[in-house]
Amino acid sequence: MRRAHDASRRADATPRTPRAATRRAHAAHIGPVNSDCGPCGAIGCSLVLHGGSVATDPEVRADRHPHNRRANGPAARCHHPPSAARGVLRSVRETARLAEDRRSWHRAPTTAAATLAAMPKIALHWKILIGLALGVVVGIIINTAWTDSTWKSMGVDVPSMYLDGIASPPVPEGLDLDSIPDEDRAAQYPNAAANSIAKAARFIRNANSFIGDLFMRMLKFIAVPIVLFSLIGGVASLNDTAKLGRIGSKTIGIYLVTTAVAITVGLLLANIVGPGNGFPTEIRESLQAAQQSTAEAKIAGASERPSPWSVLLDIVPANPFTAIAEGKMLQVVFASMLIGIGLTMLPRATAKPVVDFCETMTEVVIKIVHIALILAPYAVFALIVKVIADLGIDVLQSLAVYSITVVVGLGIMVFGVYPLVLMLFTKVGYTRFFSAIAPAQLLAFSSASSGATLPVTMESCEERLGVHEEVNSFVIPLGATINMDGTALYQGVAAVFIAQMYGLDLTIMDQLTIVLTATLASIGTAAVPGVGIVMLVIVLQSVGIPLEGIAVILGVDRILDMCRTTCNVTGDCMVCAVVASSENAIDDAETVRRKQAERARLDEYPPVEKEREEAAG
Repeated sequence: MRRAHDASRRADATPRTPRAATRRAHAAHIGPVNSDCGPCGAIGCSLVLHGGSVATDPEVRADRHPHNRRANGPAARCHHPPSAARGVLRSVRETARLAEDRRSWHRAPTTAAATLAAMPKIALHWKILIGLALGVVVGIIINTAWTDSTWKSMGVDVPSMYLDGIASPPVPEGLDLDSIPDEDRAAQYPNAAANSIAKAARFIRNANSFIGDLFMRMLKFIAVPIVLFSLIGGVASLNDTAKLGRIGSKTIGIYLVTTAVAITVGLLLANIVGPGNGFPTEIRESLQAAQQSTAEAKIAGASERPSPWSVLLDIVPANPFTAIAEGKMLQVVFASMLIGIGLTMLPRATAKPVVDFCETMTEVVIKIVHIALILAPYAVFALIVKVIADLGIDVLQSLAVYSITVVVGLGIMVFGVYPLVLMLFTKVGYTRFFSAIAPAQLLAFSSASSGATLPVTMESCEERLGVHEEVNSFVIPLGATINMDGTALYQGVAAVFIAQMYGLDLTIMDQLTIVLTATLASIGTAAVPGVGIVMLVIVLQSVGIPLEGIAVILGVDRILDMCRTTCNVTGDCMVCAVVASSENAIDDAETVRRKQAERARLDEYPPVEKEREEAAG
């Protein structure tokens, strides 16, 4: 044992760590401290190897400790100091720990960074879902509790005029508004008596609308550049026009088939449920009178729709810069494809600078998408609050059966038809698909615009689902314009509902005409909120259903528009996965996770890891 103590003193003569004082105190009694002695947990535990020598290497102590089941090498035993020595060691160890704490004060930012890095992060789709749920709750509270009487108590006679910021005529000096009857005051000086609470409420509403409008404008700002640069780079990188033709034909064919399937599902549900049978005449007339002016404007807009030949001709832009400035997505897609094809015909060395530029700009726009998504949970809350607060609950109750029929049909497409197609033609699982596209779905529901959701849809398919850029950059922008599965299903239900409400019988040929008309009408329709009504006018005209019935369903069109846009975006992502799988251009789940980890490491390089690497180097 004497030799062990001597060996330990010689080995620990030169302290090399902050706890060197503790080692020296221990060595004076029983040898060096095993500060990593986890199995026995005793203060001052030392490891005496075979032959009486005391282990000083931490790795040797950890590997050969007799309490460790993974121990190997020569025999070893655990030696504990006497109680007196343990008391001395405890005091010395506390002193060394305080000194170490003082030294670490200057590294507080590093410690804080490590703590933040170690905290679990909430996934983006969960943040958006939380914002969506809160928006629905707050919107319902406002809708039910904030009535016209609430506004009147704050001096607001015409809430719509007040919220729109229309100024009231000035009140003459000396005139007491309280002395004027409410009816006369509302007619002569509307909202002139609005108090500070009403002004605060209007400010909060305007601020809420500003957040939602700002986010939507950022997405629209991104939409055209991401399609332009990604499609040019993707087509040019293919270096194969035959492959581009294959991808295009598959994409258009699947989109048209799924649209026909969707409207068929809608027609079947509407015929089975019969939402318009026995619909009360008085409710129909009241709803029709309330939305008559809006319906007439929609019908007038649909009557100006160009012929099918003009729609096809309009795909080719007369001026590509005008198409980019006006955000005409089909024209942008066509121009980008032509430029990409032209680049493939050039020598590779000549085309490479342009291709590299487009690929770099695509990465830049994707980073801008990431920046915009920071605002997404708050914007979703703002958008949903406004819709739910303005929604007519009484109108929704009157059209409950019709609305539920549409939502059930959309649910069949989203959670039944699309996963079935994925199971048959791809290896993408149910959970993987929906977890990857969840941000795009939630944003589509909030914005009711496939075009505005386009950047997030492309980001979700490429970075989260693993679709390669050359397929993603072509399929998704094209789908945002011509794929209207949810809208087509809605039109089938709406057409049957209006016909049943007026007591009209639709024959099999009439319903086949609806399928064909709605499928063709979906091509070239702008991906903006409310476009389904314009398409519905065309469908109703094709089978002779009264257009006045549109006014009855306009009251719930916004909430149904949100649901059908979600179906449209989900269909875009499904077709993108199917086409990519057929071209062997989609990564497996493990590769996607690895790429996401690499991107996270490049984007958020932890300071603690950087310091460790510098210290090791």
